[in-house]
Amino acid sequence: MFGLADCNNFYASCERLFQPQLNGMPIVVLSNNDGCVIARSNEAKALGVKMGAVFYQIKDLIAQHQIAVFSSHYTLYGDMSARVMTNLARFTPEVEVYSIDECFLGLQGYSNLEAYGHLVRNTVIKNTGIPISLGIAPTKVLAKVANKTAKKKNGVMVLDTDDKIKQILTTYPVEDLWGIGRQYAHKLIAMGIETAEQLRNLPIDWVQTHMTIVGVRLWRELWGESCIPLELTLDRKKAMCTSRAFGKLTGDYTELREATASYMSRLALKLRREQCCATAITVKLQTNRFNPNHRQTFPSITLALLHPVNNTHDLVKTALEGLRKIYVRGYLFQKVEVMATGLIPETEVQLNMFSEYKGAAHDKLSKIMDNLNAHFGAGTLRMATEGQKQRWTLRREFLSPEYTTNWNDIIKTK
Repeated sequence: MFGLADCNNFYASCERLFQPQLNGMPIVVLSNNDGCVIARSNEAKALGVKMGAVFYQIKDLIAQHQIAVFSSHYTLYGDMSARVMTNLARFTPEVEVYSIDECFLGLQGYSNLEAYGHLVRNTVIKNTGIPISLGIAPTKVLAKVANKTAKKKNGVMVLDTDDKIKQILTTYPVEDLWGIGRQYAHKLIAMGIETAEQLRNLPIDWVQTHMTIVGVRLWRELWGESCIPLELTLDRKKAMCTSRAFGKLTGDYTELREATASYMSRLALKLRREQCCATAITVKLQTNRFNPNHRQTFPSITLALLHPVNNTHDLVKTALEGLRKIYVRGYLFQKVEVMATGLIPETEVQLNMFSEYKGAAHDKLSKIMDNLNAHFGAGTLRMATEGQKQRWTLRREFLSPEYTTNWNDIIKTK
């Protein structure tokens, strides 16, 4: 048996957790630069706020219904996600973190799954304050179906008999199935196949012909045959990227240097946390392709490193060298992107016999920076090339405090 725990309206729930006066009130969370809606509470959904709605186009609706607005705060969401996953891991040794707000659980051999599911759900809510729904079924696809159904009921749904499965699938929209993309959904609906039950009643030969091996796997999972196992170990990443749109368009080379250095410093920290080194660095500049009034260009360059490294000094130096080579005057850029590729574990680094490795001191310096920033707060010590004022940074006018990761913002009681 598989369980799927899914946090309800996760981003909105994280914001509401630390401001209980918002309970029962509509909430929306905006994307980077406060551009569009990426999360909504149930109350906001009921008011007609659409996912992806452009913020400035719904300002009147927000003011009319006094909708609470927040800028996306991924530091907070990531920390709360870790707390939820840690609590879920108490109930089974088999855990697959599928996304920031979803987690598959291996529940084979457990008895009285209905009661156990409520115990899991109530414990997570009590310990973290984040509401979750739990779907339990013989396969991952059916667990997804059970989870979505649980959201509309008491928070827990167990599909452990053929009758229960058939009853749910008879009314379950085929386009909502996990693994059915937009193209397949249009194709199936056009053929009169509108529910999951109708899909699984199709002959296996037809599914194999028209939906390839992915469709066959889905079809078998709907019949209770597990074809998608839990992924209990994470595959090593092949590349890492840091990229954010600026708070304003800019063609100023100094600002682009600061942004490149800042993003590369953040990426270097990610590499050290993953205990891997990069063998190549890619730097890209992007103009706003949605603005026809501006000239467009998307220059990029990939530079090979002499030695695989993850220290901030060498990576920033290489990234700035790449920026210098691709920078073009006369354009307004919206985004800079830095990417580390050819990743290898720190323990498998091979040096170049034709050049001397001079990064040992820079490795030590990066570790010192990490320790100081971990103790005194992110950004306490950074590269001078990152600048001080950073006028190019994201617009985040509705950013909530760092309740769980900054001592200055921690909730205080009297």
